[in-house]
Amino acid sequence: MTTPSSKNVTLDLWWFASAGLMALLLLPSVRSTWFSHYGRRWFYILSFSFCVSYLLLPFARMVAFRLKILDYPSNRKIHTDPTPLLGGIPIFIAFTGGILVNSILDREMGFILLGAALMTLTGLLDDTFTLSARLKLFCQLLATVIVMLAGVQLTLFPPVWWGWVGNLFLTVLWVTGITNALNFLDGMDGLAAGLSVITAGFMGIVAFQTNQPLMGWLSAAMVGSCLGFLPYNFRRKAPASIFLGDAGSTFLGFTLASLAVKGNWAENSIIDIAAPILIFGVLIFDMIHLTVDRITSGQVKDFKGWLEYVGQDHLHHRIAALLHSPRQSVLFIYLLSICLGLSAIALRNARTVDALVLIVQAAIIVVIVTILERKGNKRHR
Repeated sequence: MTTPSSKNVTLDLWWFASAGLMALLLLPSVRSTWFSHYGRRWFYILSFSFCVSYLLLPFARMVAFRLKILDYPSNRKIHTDPTPLLGGIPIFIAFTGGILVNSILDREMGFILLGAALMTLTGLLDDTFTLSARLKLFCQLLATVIVMLAGVQLTLFPPVWWGWVGNLFLTVLWVTGITNALNFLDGMDGLAAGLSVITAGFMGIVAFQTNQPLMGWLSAAMVGSCLGFLPYNFRRKAPASIFLGDAGSTFLGFTLASLAVKGNWAENSIIDIAAPILIFGVLIFDMIHLTVDRITSGQVKDFKGWLEYVGQDHLHHRIAALLHSPRQSVLFIYLLSICLGLSAIALRNARTVDALVLIVQAAIIVVIVTILERKGNKRHR
């Protein structure tokens, strides 16, 4: 039988093993000899980001307890003990470090990191002092403007004045929408970080399919940073020892959304546009579904009410009510996201007819999930 002390020893061994791997990765000879090749660089970036995140998280947990930056239990939360909220800070450091150390920072990515830093700072202040919903939205809009100033914009409409306005509007809607959608889904252990791993992973695959190695390396940095966090947040037989906090969830949502806009796979046809929509499908579905449901049910009557509304009607709540298990709800959403992501991968080389079939298939899956979650919501009520 495993005792608490032996668990601590195991954790220490994993930490020291990661520290040893980190030291190895920092050796110039190792990096230049084994990972400089095009086909291996992504693995170096992923490993580096993982090690930084994994090694820093115990210190972030200690600081959070020391500064009382904790998420306290309440009626609408499922955890029973005060839990640290600084899990997103090591992820931000690991992602940024993976980019800088590997010299994959271009002008657009520099502006994205600047906007992401603003999101992380805003989230940290919210975790510490609790900011108003309007102030947080203003910071999100400001961060979005920062990335648009670097030319990170959707280009779905033609280059005329109304097309320019439409592209700006869609960019703002996409970035702020995905940022808030991932923040809203950060309600169960492992959910937001796990979805970020899946989303970034499929973005990386599509990037290599479309000959965008820079985008693939950036996606690898995101995957590694989140994987380093999951052992502390999605544990097999124990609740999370640290949460992302708003600093982490808004950073992940904003960065993933901005990377999708930076990519070149959504400019040529409706089929290309469908790929990122499918990859982000779970986030888009939850945001649209709960917004429509809250408005039609009268729970939200204006934009201010939408900003400030806090409820347990998100996808993970409804699935958990149906399956009677938060953990199974998280795994279910993982599989749903993977299923939609696989459809996006298949889209890349599909004929128009095949692509339409895949899109219809994804729509049917969404309808099935909607039926299931409505049943779960009725039971929950």
